[in-house]
Amino acid sequence: MPRVVITGAGTVNALGHSVAETYEAMREGRCGIGELSFQDVERLTIRIGGQVRGFEEEGRYNRQQLGLYDRFTQFTLAAAKEAIDQSGLTFSGELSARSGVILGTAGGGVNTWDQNYRLVYEDGKNRVHPFVVPKLMNNAAASHVSMEWNLKGPSFTVATACASSNHAMAQAFQMVRSGMAPTMVTGGSESMLCFGGVKAWESLRVMSKDACRPFSANRNGMVQGEGAGVFVFEEMEHAKRRGADILAEIVGFGMSSDAGDIVMPSKSGAARAMSGALEDAKINPEMVGYINAHGTGTAANDKTECSAVADVFGPHADKLMLSSTKSMHGHLIGGTGAVELLACIMALRDGVIAPTIGYEESDPECALDVVPNTARDANVDVVLSNAFAFGGMNAVLALRKF
Repeated sequence: MPRVVITGAGTVNALGHSVAETYEAMREGRCGIGELSFQDVERLTIRIGGQVRGFEEEGRYNRQQLGLYDRFTQFTLAAAKEAIDQSGLTFSGELSARSGVILGTAGGGVNTWDQNYRLVYEDGKNRVHPFVVPKLMNNAAASHVSMEWNLKGPSFTVATACASSNHAMAQAFQMVRSGMAPTMVTGGSESMLCFGGVKAWESLRVMSKDACRPFSANRNGMVQGEGAGVFVFEEMEHAKRRGADILAEIVGFGMSSDAGDIVMPSKSGAARAMSGALEDAKINPEMVGYINAHGTGTAANDKTECSAVADVFGPHADKLMLSSTKSMHGHLIGGTGAVELLACIMALRDGVIAPTIGYEESDPECALDVVPNTARDANVDVVLSNAFAFGGMNAVLALRKF
């Protein structure tokens, strides 16, 4: 069976506009969460988030493009360029015909929805821009990536709330491993940080007003972020033949459905997804050194995830490192797994474990090594990346040092 490796990575998020900037912030334990800035923010109860600062859209895209690119698409295109440039690939001929794009997003063009509802309902306009629909549709980012880089193979968007990116990357992995495609561009993006986007989340009463503190006993909720993470997945022999720089190997994935509650997580569902990833990768639990946790900072998620890890790994759970980078960049909802995969690559390639910042008080129900507040140097060979979504949709990726 073909092996699948990562040969390119790109990102835009609250920690940085590139992979290098993001790694530097993760190593330093720097927080990208701050005061939100957009129209009508003063009408919100929640006014903090992992907002991308200094991303000048006018300098990146022309007027015609901006008429088609919602903010989530803009982030995706910037991240995809970095990833594809790093990979060194040029898509033409058969490679173009067989390579595709699978991206995750939960909301798609939320900023476009927000802006145009405002025009119609608040400003009383009777017309909106003719490209509102192609701008807001969930597959817009994937479509524009395919057009920009001549990717004519299997291309689509996955929407499974907070697990969207991991589900998307799992499908891309499966396509390369099955021989359907030699390379796939994959990852995810999200931008819900606008009045309507945050107002909807406020009503769930799961949001923190001051900070994201996963696994800390005094945590009080999640914090939203925005941005994108994009990767090039490639068949290993194809990558080696052309002398590509291989960042890490994807070795397995596991997926499950809680089939229980629309918002409350299930320990058994999370455990089955992690066990499935280990089984698919044909690795023993004792081989895993680090888990990038879903770690939202809500009591329900944190306790459930820690309990599931203890069930799956048994005595080895006490030797694992488990951290949540959402404490730094916020929860990117459908794009979060893609940005978090960067922490997994950093752990494997650079031997640096990203910390869980904001950790202040130990919680006996989260009694694992959560790498509190400070990054750690460690040699790990296998890592997991967890994503557990509303609706009980769980997706876990397993990576190995190459």
